[in-house]
Amino acid sequence: METITVKATYDGSSFKIHGPVDLEPNTEYILTVEKEDSKKPENALEVLRKNIGSISGPADWSEEHDHYIHGTPKRGINGKTASFS
Repeated sequence: METITVKATYDGSSFKIHGPVDLEPNTEYILTVEKEDSKKPENALEVLRKNIGSISGPADWSEEHDHYIHGTPKRGINGKTASFS
């Protein structure tokens, strides 16, 4: 038999299923019970907003990200070639 997931509330002695289910009456089933987490999972935008300003890095990170991520030579400030004298 395929596995189905249904929402239900436990009243202290039995489960009250929320909505109709396609199951055979008077048939024994094995139930696996998992408490629903009342906290909604965060979407990507919420995660980013929560972490704004929390990541530290070099002062020139935004200008030299290719250098730090990919190892390319630094471009220098404002796109000017860096001098190594």
